[in-house]
Amino acid sequence: MKKWLVFPLFIGFLQAQAQYDPAKIQKSAVKLYMKAGELTTSPGNFPQAIKMLEESVKIDSGYAEAYLSLGGMYQQLKDYSRAIYNYEKARGIDSSFFLDYNLSYSICLAGRGEFSQALGAINRFLTINNLNETSRKAGEYRKSCYTFAVDYEQNHPSGNYRFEPLNLGDSVNSAVLEYYPTITIDGKKLVFTRRVNNTNEDFYESDWTGDHWTKARSLEGNINTNYNEAAQNISQDGQWLVFDGCDFPNGYGSCDLYISYLTSDGWSSPENLGAAVNTEFWETAPSLSPDKRDLYFASKRPGGHGGSDIYVSHHLPNGEWSPAENLGPVINSSGDEGTPFIHADNQTLYFTSNGHPGYGDNDLFLSRRDANGKWTKPVNLGYPINTIEDEGSLVVAADGRTAYYASDRADTRGGLDIYTFQLREDIRPIRTLWVKGKVFDSKTRKGLPSGLELADLSTKQVISKVQTDETGNYLVTLPVGRDYAFNVNRRGYLFFSDNFPMSEKQADSVYNIDIALQPIEVNATIILKNIFFDLGKYDLRPESHVELDKVIQLLKENPSLKIEISGHTDNIGKPADNLVLSRNRAHAVVNYLSSNGIDPRRLSSQGFGDTRPISDNKIEAGRAQNRRTELKVIGQ
Repeated sequence: MKKWLVFPLFIGFLQAQAQYDPAKIQKSAVKLYMKAGELTTSPGNFPQAIKMLEESVKIDSGYAEAYLSLGGMYQQLKDYSRAIYNYEKARGIDSSFFLDYNLSYSICLAGRGEFSQALGAINRFLTINNLNETSRKAGEYRKSCYTFAVDYEQNHPSGNYRFEPLNLGDSVNSAVLEYYPTITIDGKKLVFTRRVNNTNEDFYESDWTGDHWTKARSLEGNINTNYNEAAQNISQDGQWLVFDGCDFPNGYGSCDLYISYLTSDGWSSPENLGAAVNTEFWETAPSLSPDKRDLYFASKRPGGHGGSDIYVSHHLPNGEWSPAENLGPVINSSGDEGTPFIHADNQTLYFTSNGHPGYGDNDLFLSRRDANGKWTKPVNLGYPINTIEDEGSLVVAADGRTAYYASDRADTRGGLDIYTFQLREDIRPIRTLWVKGKVFDSKTRKGLPSGLELADLSTKQVISKVQTDETGNYLVTLPVGRDYAFNVNRRGYLFFSDNFPMSEKQADSVYNIDIALQPIEVNATIILKNIFFDLGKYDLRPESHVELDKVIQLLKENPSLKIEISGHTDNIGKPADNLVLSRNRAHAVVNYLSSNGIDPRRLSSQGFGDTRPISDNKIEAGRAQNRRTELKVIGQ
């Protein structure tokens, strides 16, 4: 019967150098020590064995082996404070005798966050002559981890930050395991995995009422089965659930990725995401981008950079998923990367790795997407979020501050529970706003499935592309500090455009915008709200090109369409000057369209000056509305 390696095995040359003499220990203490050793076949017997060893050191306080065994058992139980106490008692008896145990001692110090002391202990361990290769490699690995931790502390002062995870309580957690929390963008719905009867993994949900979480309940519909469903991610709008299903009848391998949709009858039956995403190997831990265009996940398929790598697949206009792409060597290492989570800002990716420098085993990292769409070098989230233990999945709410994760802390209801805590400021994602609403036909009021696109007005970079659901509902997140052009397209309709001067808007705000699309027909008119001129001038400003390119797209998709561009001003200045200015501005738009491949015979322009106001010219807000460019359909 194999015993847990908590009882010391002494090396002859160490005993020869040490002052401590085990032969002088009182026999009654040794007898208790030996009985305790017989109980160490399982951690379940540790409490009884610990009691015997504590009696043993009461009989003989100089019994180094008993203290070392107590340290080893407390270390196995991850009670690092008691482990350190007992290791130090043994070291105090004879430091030479203790030398070989500095490896274990250092691990306990690091487990309590005392990395400088841990580094000193491991350096003492590495002074031992003729260490076998396994021991030396273990020591060098721990030294690299402790060195990283010490450097991290020096370069990332925590200030007033306090890591205080809060158990979500009995409404969410139970006597069985709960893990893989995921949350909608409004923070009102939490979906997680629960191990029912300790054998079957199913999905549960809880709702935030404003001051507490409701009693968790199994997801309604056909999503939970007799198979294991886990590692789920709910889309930010709460309409899709992607997850890892293992040993399903229609799987490509042992664990594949599946998707379910929220319907009026609950969640739909799981659908395999297909061969573009899944392989005969292991796929897990999916995470949808907020616009549902990108699916990040971990896979152990061949051809990667390590054992498990992070991949991304893109949702195509035809509804299919593109072949998965490896995120490359910046994110993926020679080790294992997993549990990716893309934040609502669509630019910050959290994930686990044991290949990037860290504290040991799997640590949590973040990487941010730069202006060129490239991922930056991963940043370790630091202690105490990361420890010497194996860290699991992390999700961060849309507010960028509130994080959720699973842990087995001291106040657990049973094994893994779900906790929440506040992120340190330097590892928070980009603050976001979000816009939600419905796209519908202006005449019938019927919801319209449509494509939405948001672009940065200053850079023309497309920030997000979103497809509404079948009833026209949409939700999109926006990084703060920018002004946006917002365009909606659907064949057979004039596109919608608007601009959002959001650079001064407060983060975490919600905007509700319902959008009426006009069917393409003669006399249908829209205001081009993202056409810009300097005051009193008619040269198109560069930020106008985003919208004008949409007009070009509309004309190319409808080759028989003829349009009129009209310019309008407010009533400031002489009417004759305003008329000339409006004509020149309309003509500038037509010139841009014709110079970009549109037949001039399909285009005409008019200037109306200040003769057709749509708002009150007595106030600036009204005058701003009157300064406009319109598009009118004059032929099909």
